[in-house]
Amino acid sequence: MQTTRNQLDAVGFDFGTTNSSVALLNEGSGVQLASFPSLGTQVESFRSVLYLEQSRRGNGPRTIHGLTGPAAIERYLQAEEKGRLIQSLKSHLSSRSLTGTEVFGRHYKLEDLIARMLGDLRKHAAKQFEWPIRYAMVGRPVRFVGSETREDDDFAVSRLRDAFAAAGFERVDFEMEPVAAACSYEASLDHDELILIGDFGGGTSDFSLLRVGPDVRRRGRAPQDLLGNSGVGLAGDAFDARIVRKLVSPALGSNSEARSLNKVLPAVPAWIYANLERWHYLSFLRTNNVREILKSAHIRALEPEKIQALITLIEEDLGYQLHQAVQQVKFELSRSHSAEFRFRDGSMDLRIPVTRREFESWIENDLQVIEDAVEGLLKTSGIHPRAVDRVFLTGGSSFVPAVRNIFETRFGNDRIRSGNEFTSVAHGLALRAGESLRQVS
Repeated sequence: MQTTRNQLDAVGFDFGTTNSSVALLNEGSGVQLASFPSLGTQVESFRSVLYLEQSRRGNGPRTIHGLTGPAAIERYLQAEEKGRLIQSLKSHLSSRSLTGTEVFGRHYKLEDLIARMLGDLRKHAAKQFEWPIRYAMVGRPVRFVGSETREDDDFAVSRLRDAFAAAGFERVDFEMEPVAAACSYEASLDHDELILIGDFGGGTSDFSLLRVGPDVRRRGRAPQDLLGNSGVGLAGDAFDARIVRKLVSPALGSNSEARSLNKVLPAVPAWIYANLERWHYLSFLRTNNVREILKSAHIRALEPEKIQALITLIEEDLGYQLHQAVQQVKFELSRSHSAEFRFRDGSMDLRIPVTRREFESWIENDLQVIEDAVEGLLKTSGIHPRAVDRVFLTGGSSFVPAVRNIFETRFGNDRIRSGNEFTSVAHGLALRAGESLRQVS
């Protein structure tokens, strides 16, 4: 494989809350996406998860092993004695109070946990591209989850930079994720446009207004080409949580009551159901304390069959399978006005009808936050919706009809375009890396 100096460095690295991807700009053949093995096939997105487990050989001390991405999920599902599965680490970067976590008695810094994932991604991509990766253009959201100020965002970026350094990168530059998505869209243009980018990830929704096109690339990008950014710390994960809260948890007794000393009280504490909304938290409920709470609730409950279903879900550790079912019903509701939530695994068997209208009512407040962010961007940029040539939407939640309606109402369906929901940011970051290297040289 013939390589050039540009190939060495023109790498785009999209580290996402839920999925990550890596792309290389090959000047001869365009952008190449790294692919990863998953359940016997190859995929271009890498689940942003880390699985840690203990093992012991003979009478020796216990050692901690780690797996990342699809291999982490496969090992987690196969293990009889579950280790610690960690995801959504990106969503904690802006938090000054969360410095790390303890796993099997050992303290891990947040940056080091992220570095484990980044290091595996880097090594896998370098092997596939047949070239060492020492530099990358890295995506970042406009507003990190939990961030309230620019200082919070700067703090998150500094932690992410430290994680990349710990993963073996000699240098990284950062680009806004919606700007990278815009570069991916721009690659297909033969004329200049003013576009609005909507990038919907797992933890954040980001928006940018910018000018793109061949003339912009030819003269070189200028700060005035970016008219404005806005972002909010919610997206696909928040939608999933609403489905669990409104659809699944009631079937598992969240609204059930129990008799206690001639009083009728909630059967199960609400915090237990809150753990269901993020599937990797379910393992934390497999404790003797929770078992005793649920055993007592089952005896006293007015609907004991629902509490038994909750007990089964926890004891058989079916959180991952539950949220796969949540993803599926969300996908079906994007294509149809009604669907059936189906969850059959182990001894669990749930079948619950749901309509798109119900789902949209559950995410109504989230939709308003997204709508306000778009309106705020247009207002602060001084751009009328009619002046926007195209709206480019990317990310899984961009296919939710109620989300698309926000943009169709303002801009018209004929101006809406979509891109690959998982890899367009990495694709655009590789293009931006190439631009950056050409400017330096």
